[in-house]
Amino acid sequence: MLLSLLFAGLFALSVHSMPQIAVSTTEVPTSATGTPGEIPSGNPPEEFNTYPNTGNLTQPLAMPYFPAGGNGTNVTDIPVYQAMSDFDWFSLALVLYQEWIELDLFDFGLNNFTTKDFDDAGLTDDDRSLIAFMADQEVGHAKMISNILGPNHPPRCTYQYPFTNVTEFVSFCQKLTRWGEAGVYGFLPHLDSRAAAQLLLQSITTEARQQMIFRQFEGLFPMPEFFQVGIPQSFAWTLLAPHIKSCPPGAPPLPWQNFPALTVTNNPSGIDPLYGPAITHNRTQLSCPGMEVQFLFEAPGKAVGPNDSYVTQSTAGDPLFAAWISQLNVTYTPLYNVSYGGGVAGNGRTPYRDAFDDLEDGQLGFQLAGGPPGLNGTAMARQPDATLYDVNNPLNNGTIFVALTDTDLYVTPYNISAILPHVRAGPAIYQAG
Repeated sequence: MLLSLLFAGLFALSVHSMPQIAVSTTEVPTSATGTPGEIPSGNPPEEFNTYPNTGNLTQPLAMPYFPAGGNGTNVTDIPVYQAMSDFDWFSLALVLYQEWIELDLFDFGLNNFTTKDFDDAGLTDDDRSLIAFMADQEVGHAKMISNILGPNHPPRCTYQYPFTNVTEFVSFCQKLTRWGEAGVYGFLPHLDSRAAAQLLLQSITTEARQQMIFRQFEGLFPMPEFFQVGIPQSFAWTLLAPHIKSCPPGAPPLPWQNFPALTVTNNPSGIDPLYGPAITHNRTQLSCPGMEVQFLFEAPGKAVGPNDSYVTQSTAGDPLFAAWISQLNVTYTPLYNVSYGGGVAGNGRTPYRDAFDDLEDGQLGFQLAGGPPGLNGTAMARQPDATLYDVNNPLNNGTIFVALTDTDLYVTPYNISAILPHVRAGPAIYQAG
């Protein structure tokens, strides 16, 4: 089974002829090249699929020119475009929070920077018109998701942004659209409402185009990877919530986790006056395998999000690994020089519970974690030396994600949420290329 996965590419972690050969994640951390983590014994079981995969029909056609099987393919069933579970509703609500901030962000940039500001950044009237059309797209996306959720959907809120000029605005747009896009890919195949998933698919592919355009506006290579990454809802919410300043009364609270913030203090920057806005640049990757990456991670207990009504929490132990989340893989390299000091956080339980004060005990379905108040910390790790399927596809390239974990749990794109109990801080956006 391991051999078949090797050939499938999920273990293609090195340019060497034996992809699984890598420096151990528990020995010589400053030389580690990265591994996919510990694979649980007996997972998947040997007889995991009884379909023969021969290329021959095994059942009569469901109708002319239509093979048997598939989900929701009964032609007599009328699709219902509504949430079918709590998982559906709160996943779609998270997406609506994301659509609202994208609409506000695009409008904010156009309204708060002058034509000269854009011209000085190398962006023309046509480019500004394209951003304005992106804002129009977000109006449509927000309307579609609001219709699916019904009258109790999240409203548009008030936001705060970390930029002061046009180039920083563009850079933030390409990062925000990346986590918005990735946050949908992570849960889309798990929705109970397949009909709603179809509509969401047709909107998130538009956002993927937006993200690529903002990379072009930033002077980056438009699409430097073979596959786009997916992340869990709590990762997307962790990145989004700090930028929501306040929401109107009655805005539905989200049950997704807010992890302690993670900052890459030597994060590469895509902003370079030598590479202005363009369809493409044949530009050297911003990072490289083996690069020492420096982290600052916060202690749990910080109030974040709209009206400071959420608090960062973690159920993980001490951070031991950097989990690099990119394309089809989560790759681990060990942390070293881990230290603590400064920035004592409170336990932060009350504000988070207040967001759900209309629920009875136990209705959340989990215990609020965090333990005793802690200190902020710093750590280092090496960027993995990895490729996927081809030596021309570095595994860590483009706009990717990194988190700190207490173990190197093996996960794949379909079950990436299994990593959540082990996340100590993050994710952070890492500008690998």
